[in-house]
Amino acid sequence: MKNYFIGLTLAPTSSVDSGVTILDRNNEIIFMDKLYTMNDVQFFFENFSSLKDSQICVSIPHDNTLINGKWRLMSKFYHLVNSNTNILNRENWTQRFSHRGCELFSSLKNQGISISRYDIYLARQAFGLVSHLKDRSPADCKFLQITLKMMYGFNNLPSNMVPMAQLEALVGAILARRIDDNICEKPVFKFNELNVFKH
Repeated sequence: MKNYFIGLTLAPTSSVDSGVTILDRNNEIIFMDKLYTMNDVQFFFENFSSLKDSQICVSIPHDNTLINGKWRLMSKFYHLVNSNTNILNRENWTQRFSHRGCELFSSLKNQGISISRYDIYLARQAFGLVSHLKDRSPADCKFLQITLKMMYGFNNLPSNMVPMAQLEALVGAILARRIDDNICEKPVFKFNELNVFKH
């Protein structure tokens, strides 16, 4: 049983903020911060003293570099693009997820650190944290903050608005605790040899 649960929401690029949140065994938020570059992420993991006593859950960023007209029209989440023989996968345009940080997370796994991945959209849906507001808008951010406070008892969340990346990292930390407590469902799939969970 681990004593710390780390959620990391990884952005597809360094121009968008990533979030990190650490929960302890008493369900108290002990750390929340924003990170930008992979050097920041690596610095965080190298300097966190209780890494061996932690369960880590890192989100899989969507690959935003491939959003073009063909992608929007033909690669919706409900279309089986890879199995369609009429659509050629030139230059790997059907890749939905970014491989940003995969080397770092694989090296953490090789060091014996408990690490897994999650998809933020699937996790929010599984935890009942989906709003009908525009995704990642200020209203959606406020909804997520209030819902986390009411449903999961995070009373030490501030009343002013917390950045969305940190709230999504908190969802990852909740999932990390469920994984450690063995009350999580089976992995949905594997991404770069790490299990991906949703609930």
